Amino acid sequence: MTKRTNLLIYPIVLIGCFILFNLGCKKDKTEEPTPTVTVPVLTTSTSSSITQTSANSGGNITSDGGGAITARGVCWSTSQTPTTANNKTTDGTGTGSFTSSISGLTANTTYYVRAYAINSAGTGYGSEVTFTTLQVGSIVVPVLTTTTVTDITKNSAAGGGNITNDGGASVTAKGVCWSTAQSPSTADNKTTDGTGTGSFTSSITGLSVYTTYYVRAFATNSAGTAYGTEVSFTTLQDVSVVVPTLTTTQITNITQTTATGGGDITSNGGASVTARGICWSTNQYPGITDNITSDGSGTGTFTSSLTGLTENTIYYVRAYATNSAGVAYGTQVNFKTQQTSGGNTVTDIDGNVYTTVTIGTQVWMAENLRVTKYRNGNPITNITDNTQWSNLADGAYSTYNNDANNAPVYGHLYNWFAVNDSRNIAPAGWHIPTKTEWTTLTTYLGGASVAGGKLKETGFIHWNSPNTGATNESGFTAVPNGSRYVNGSFYYLGILSNIWTATESTANATWLITMGSGYSYVDYTYDDKKLGFAVRCVKD
Repeated sequence: MTKRTNLLIYPIVLIGCFILFNLGCKKDKTEEPTPTVTVPVLTTSTSSSITQTSANSGGNITSDGGGAITARGVCWSTSQTPTTANNKTTDGTGTGSFTSSISGLTANTTYYVRAYAINSAGTGYGSEVTFTTLQVGSIVVPVLTTTTVTDITKNSAAGGGNITNDGGASVTAKGVCWSTAQSPSTADNKTTDGTGTGSFTSSITGLSVYTTYYVRAFATNSAGTAYGTEVSFTTLQDVSVVVPTLTTTQITNITQTTATGGGDITSNGGASVTARGICWSTNQYPGITDNITSDGSGTGTFTSSLTGLTENTIYYVRAYATNSAGVAYGTQVNFKTQQTSGGNTVTDIDGNVYTTVTIGTQVWMAENLRVTKYRNGNPITNITDNTQWSNLADGAYSTYNNDANNAPVYGHLYNWFAVNDSRNIAPAGWHIPTKTEWTTLTTYLGGASVAGGKLKETGFIHWNSPNTGATNESGFTAVPNGSRYVNGSFYYLGILSNIWTATESTANATWLITMGSGYSYVDYTYDDKKLGFAVRCVKD
């Protein structure tokens, strides 16, 4: 082989080695997925108030798909599957229910209708509904709207309506009806404001101070009574009287089905407190329409007994007090009922009780750690400020979004300095699992490729859809606790479960395990020790 040939071959060999070397390198760290925006989810309302040339419809947007709703309404056509390229209404923005007025129709014709909603991902449609306009000469109930309520005082207000179509027969009665319950009718309080079509004004009187009322205009002809859209208003409160001031007592004496709470009313607001107690629910910010106790009247402290609770369940509680100005609530507190006798639990130094589960040869906590002290009683620093969090080099914790109501479900988010502190954050007889111990767990469950689904809590109470593969057949009940980044920002609640291991990767990074709403595997990755992740403990 000539020297010239050798000179040509050497660069080719070097390039091939470089390519093979890079193909063999694999970054061990997995990037966390960025939430994606999908089209909105919505339903189409049944058509109503159908005449020869008009009808009412609407929809209900139950999910914005992760992006702001920029347009919504209904679209219709004489052909099936109408789109926004056909006739449509434009009915504002945002999620929730909306009402649409369809006009310019042809008599005795079948129309197809779908609600629509638009975000940055595109247009979502509700299910298709149909209706047929009336024949010419048919009599239907009138078509009308309700006027916004004005001139509101403590005991009165002004309302009214506008009848735009008599339905083919004379309007013999019109006015407004109102009630403290939604969807009032002429069987409730009402005014009588003459006959005929057009606008009319109504005087609403005999109201209670600082009370919310619901109002609808009505019009009657030989076909029946029709109602305008519902509006609401609240009467003024007596300027000399305000709602009471009170606090909620922390919950004690917690069992599987009972607990003790209460409150302290420090001011009656200028009027007698006629009712007081506590209200509770499994949803946040309970009110007097939820479960309540009735614990007398007057100011001062009172004690309440919560009964009929469900074991191993998180409840939210607020004290309440009522006077002539209305109902006031104390701050919200929460607690978790105990597991039934015979269940295995462990208690941390704060007195938090955790359910445990045996998986293979290991015993794990079935809840995320929420302790606020090291095992020796020293406090773990709670950091809420973003700048302080980003500069930490020793142990600290926070709660997602600095909201204490997240702790019972998702636990606290600890930096790795707290996890690795010699004072120990795990309960006595327990420890932070190593990467090897996590591997033992996932191997027992069939390998990391399927273990995530077997570890994740099922359903969508805490996990965002689709919660792929979730069966929780292990009983581990992983929840999507999210993260606190180095800059102090919070991310991925409902999307990712990020949990520390006790195994360092580098001087500045530590291994963790991740489970996501969009996949069923367990991902082993590593990240900065300054981040905040959840902690699960395993028994020694």
